[in-house]
Amino acid sequence: MKLALKIDVDTYRGTLHGVPRLVETLNGFEAQATFLFSLGPDHTGRAIKRMLRPGFLKKVSRTSVASHYGLQTLLYGTLLPGPDIGRNCADIMRAVRNAGHEVGIHSWDHVKWQDGVENAAAAWVENEMGRAKARFEEIFGSAPKTHGAAGWQMNPHALRLTQRLGFAYASDTRGTHPFMPVCNGEVILCPQLPTTLPTLDELIGVNGVTVDNVHEHLLKLTLEAPPQGHVFTLHAELEGMKLLPVFERLLTGWRAQGYELSTTQALFKPLDAAELPRHEVIRAELPGRSGTLMLQGDEFLALQKLPA
Repeated sequence: MKLALKIDVDTYRGTLHGVPRLVETLNGFEAQATFLFSLGPDHTGRAIKRMLRPGFLKKVSRTSVASHYGLQTLLYGTLLPGPDIGRNCADIMRAVRNAGHEVGIHSWDHVKWQDGVENAAAAWVENEMGRAKARFEEIFGSAPKTHGAAGWQMNPHALRLTQRLGFAYASDTRGTHPFMPVCNGEVILCPQLPTTLPTLDELIGVNGVTVDNVHEHLLKLTLEAPPQGHVFTLHAELEGMKLLPVFERLLTGWRAQGYELSTTQALFKPLDAAELPRHEVIRAELPGRSGTLMLQGDEFLALQKLPA
């Protein structure tokens, strides 16, 4: 029974403060995780334009974005210049790898990618992913082996690049089990290990779920382990900071359920890529999130049944 912990690191603050706390916590539980880093400028403040997106304000009100991210972070890229995360936090990133955790790419500019990739041209995508790859190699001295898109946002050009840039596998989607992605009939030879469980910010504030009981809700969803394991996505800005006690309760519960808490790479290693099922990647809504994101197409109805 394996449960992979996929940690998205979106911001400078999350890298500086949330990541070290998560590493310390994981070490205490003898658990491993995959840390996916935003490697360029922190332009979190530019996400204000999402206010026009259906459901965004509702999500913000129930998840207390300001309290998790802090006022300074919410001004980066607007009233304040966005700090270069990779330049300022390279030592922290290398310390994660040196502690035995897997490291990979989340984005170059998190907000720019999440808000812009859906309709972006090939050259735009190549520039963003190329800059992230170059910075990763500068920091770690080796090529990245995995990619997990900001906000589960991709387009056909980006999916093709996961293959062309040599990633062993990626985790850019939501779904139920590992698969080989198909985009408009084209098979992309880079396996996807989708996030299989809802995130804390999708659950808190909905149907009576609170910060105090959200762990109980998630633990009910993991009572039975799928054959190829679960992938849980958390955020350095949330579980690495104010929601760290919730994460600790989850780790305790998953240990009690018998899970090995590992990296996404640990789930990928025993897989035979040639035997993976092929699934079309689609863009659709998911309960608890605003806007659309990339889903394992044939599993969309199953995903919609997840409690939100």
